[in-house]
Amino acid sequence: MELKDIPQGILKKVRKGVVIPAHPLALNENRDLDEKHQRGLTRYYIDAGAGGIAVGVHTTQFEIRNPDIDLFHPVLQMASETVDAYGEGKDIIKIAGICGLTPQAKEEAAFAVENGYHAGLLSLSAYASSSVKKIIRHCKAIANTIPLVGFYLQPAVGGRILPYEFWREFCEIENVLAIKIAPFNRYQTLDVVRAVCESGRSGEIALYTGNDDNILVDLLTEYFIPTQNGVQSARIVGGLLGHWAVWTQKAVELVDEVHKLVGQNKPLDPSLLTLAVEITDSNAAFFDAANSFEGCIAGIHEVLRRQGLLQGTWCLNPREKLSPGQSAEIDRVYDYYPHLNDDEFVAENLEKWLE
Repeated sequence: MELKDIPQGILKKVRKGVVIPAHPLALNENRDLDEKHQRGLTRYYIDAGAGGIAVGVHTTQFEIRNPDIDLFHPVLQMASETVDAYGEGKDIIKIAGICGLTPQAKEEAAFAVENGYHAGLLSLSAYASSSVKKIIRHCKAIANTIPLVGFYLQPAVGGRILPYEFWREFCEIENVLAIKIAPFNRYQTLDVVRAVCESGRSGEIALYTGNDDNILVDLLTEYFIPTQNGVQSARIVGGLLGHWAVWTQKAVELVDEVHKLVGQNKPLDPSLLTLAVEITDSNAAFFDAANSFEGCIAGIHEVLRRQGLLQGTWCLNPREKLSPGQSAEIDRVYDYYPHLNDDEFVAENLEKWLE
């Protein structure tokens, strides 16, 4: 599958910038797949206005690939079917998480294409100590099967430092749709933006934030990068985020507002910086930043549980759970920032999503 095979309506939306939640995994108390709530989550994201979903990623729990669990195929199939049935005509991009060394990643990419996915978010964690040359060979091999969303993942949760030289070569791969920038680091974020601009493909390769600590500032920032072909401008146009797996309707409103502000080309209201800090503070509670992100998946689950979108906070790995004090932190940000949650929207539609 190539970029030209992606429907033009979807391609246009992705390049303009959309909200893409990293899709959680709904489990019951026995840690078995809860199909009712799994489909309900997908319907929630569609009605909230998300422009896509990412499935089989960190938030979906990498353990779905374990042979004794074996949920990778059914979870990806279920999400794709639900988008096609419930989101028909809405131009929603389906992104599959792709992991492992080249043979595994090629199998996952082929399965994703067979099941209607438009792109693959390519994890490079399996190449933690490999050379840039070897990683680029891997990326090219997977790009022969599916359009790529590059992924700069922070080392704290399994990523690695990827130098500017890697990103500059990565941008030469024709079948690259976008890059999710998630190193939680301004210097490394700039490496990616610079590489895209110097490749001359800033109009083709969409930049998406995964920097949960800096979401709004990433979206508001315009970059001007001097290159051999003159000064090139670029923006991070949307986000592919675990944070946006919760309070998604408000995230969609936020991105729409940012796009309007950018289009007006007017000075930004300083209150946006206050809002940016409020979002970051909320993310710290959800992602358990105080405990090195130990409770990040369970924290997302807890917010969804409170809204009725999940039955509980169970993860496939029993050791993954809320950290001590994390629930109280979620209480705090709910109290501090009521304008950030979409509880009312969820309550109005929950019964429909769970039918």
